[in-house]
Amino acid sequence: MIRYLCFYIALLAAPALAQDLTLPSGARQISDRISALDSYDLPIGVFADGSVPSRTVEGRVERLTWRLQAGSSTTLQILAPLQDQLQAQGFEITFECEARTCGGFDFRFGTEVVPTPDMYVAIHDYRFLSATRDDEVLTLLVSRNPPDGYVQMIRVTPVGTQSQPPLVIEETVDGASGLLNDLTRDGHVILDDLHFRTGEVALGEGSFASLALLAGYLADNPSTQMALVGHTDDTGALQANIEVSTKRAEAVRARLIEAHGVSADRIEAQGVGYLAPITSNASPEGRDINRRVEAVLLVN
Repeated sequence: MIRYLCFYIALLAAPALAQDLTLPSGARQISDRISALDSYDLPIGVFADGSVPSRTVEGRVERLTWRLQAGSSTTLQILAPLQDQLQAQGFEITFECEARTCGGFDFRFGTEVVPTPDMYVAIHDYRFLSATRDDEVLTLLVSRNPPDGYVQMIRVTPVGTQSQPPLVIEETVDGASGLLNDLTRDGHVILDDLHFRTGEVALGEGSFASLALLAGYLADNPSTQMALVGHTDDTGALQANIEVSTKRAEAVRARLIEAHGVSADRIEAQGVGYLAPITSNASPEGRDINRRVEAVLLVN
């Protein structure tokens, strides 16, 4: 309980951004796009007459996404506790719909969505709501790609207005703990903050929190070894994809050795190309998700 209290105090001490919502344990924030002054077309109704009805709002715009372990949970089961928290914080729900009533494909592509791989939307399995609190507006978009769930929040606060502090209703743990929990429980974990475009093998200059966590885990468990396994989408021939996926894993291994001081004999790099997808490659969103690197524990 002390851990949760400390987390709550940290939120109150930080600038009031988008951490008003308490997500389930294991949820990891994937993206954080903040514009000091921008506009947003706030959906106010379902797709009709060729468009999604909206009104334009201006101010500080926050666009954030999370990935979480959905399991067998429905989009309603993911959204309902978040909606309860919003209402407890004084937001009024002004519009909500689910995929079929929203307008399916047309609503999805008629409203703003953070690009993949930071947000994934299944055309027939999503829910959306708009909410207001005084001059502040907020939208939530929830979808699934089992076993994962995805949450997008866009919030617009008038310039010069201080958002109310967050209200924590449920206990949670931060995304860092979630990644290590997944690793120790399942023996492998996707490194969500790494991303490669089709054919690319270079790892960017980002800090990549997942790599710091892996390095810390290896330091705390000196008898443990780890394999980094690269995966691709199904674009191109198998052998070429195996080579690309191996180079991606090798790039991650090199970063752990050079930037985090991990001993080279404790991590290996392998690639399996497109042979182990976690979703269909039939869509751009699916291909983005399949291009990944996983960490695998080697217990022996």
